[in-house]
Amino acid sequence: MREITYLDAINEALTEELARDEKVFIMGEDIGMGYGGGIFGTTKGLLDKFGPERVIDTPISESAIAGCAVGAALVGYRPIIEFMFSDFLTIAMDQIVNLAAKMRWCQGGDTGVPIVYRAAYGGGVGAALQHSQAFEAWFAHVPGLKVVLPSTPADAKGLLKAAIRDDDPVIFLEHKFLYRQLKGPVPEGDFVVPIGKGEVKREGKDITIIVYSAMVQRALEAANVLEKEKVSVEVVDPRTILPLDEDIILRSVEKTGKAVIVHEAPTFGGFGGEIAALLADKGFDYLDGPVKRVGGLFCPIPFSLTMEQLYLPSVNRIIQAIRELIEI
Repeated sequence: MREITYLDAINEALTEELARDEKVFIMGEDIGMGYGGGIFGTTKGLLDKFGPERVIDTPISESAIAGCAVGAALVGYRPIIEFMFSDFLTIAMDQIVNLAAKMRWCQGGDTGVPIVYRAAYGGGVGAALQHSQAFEAWFAHVPGLKVVLPSTPADAKGLLKAAIRDDDPVIFLEHKFLYRQLKGPVPEGDFVVPIGKGEVKREGKDITIIVYSAMVQRALEAANVLEKEKVSVEVVDPRTILPLDEDIILRSVEKTGKAVIVHEAPTFGGFGGEIAALLADKGFDYLDGPVKRVGGLFCPIPFSLTMEQLYLPSVNRIIQAIRELIEI
């Protein structure tokens, strides 16, 4: 199978969905003219292929963009909204949380708003404290939303196509570090990865790492290191945290008896707490030790690349958490 970058997989998904359904269109800042495909290039070439009525450059107002999407969706369109950085979703919280997420309830359950709110997410590229944050737990707390965090090019393409076809609003978080750094096999043509279904990225029998987005790659690195020490690590990627594939997590921990949860958001208040609560509630009898969490430090993300790596969960920190459990 051909291998393409995470960025090209997203661009391919957008291209195919715009071609498939004339009701699909995309709006955002500098996605057409400006940088020639958004600040990271995910929409490159779309303006030339589909024209300015379907690839729309907007003013700098995230709240207005997010709200326009609700109106468009209510009259039959399927808007895709690009935010330059996921941090800017905070400016649009009222429109997303109080309008988009609640619209199906306002309409008696009959009418959803099929919107994809896409955003470049996470750290690792020195984008500093207002452009690198991980807010996924905020959105996972909102009934009516779906929250997707792909970790591979294939998942990025398949999940984005699923999100565009979904009849309810989806927060789609694309890790900016992976855009050009990660290549992988991606099927050509139409294929969809279902929202709400996780995947075991690596089979193991001694311990489970539950991890999503770019941290999947670090978890896999840690697993490779520990394999040399005869420790067999299973890596489970839920891929979407809302809805969460509880079964795949519980099955893995039932097999291994031990669990480490990894995400780059700060540990305190992060979504890992919900996964730990799931294991305490439904998987307690499977556990041979405490559930460990490895997350970002509880501080703003530094601009310095060296300091940023100290902030983010490292391979060594993941290995340390695993060793602590293995020794119990």
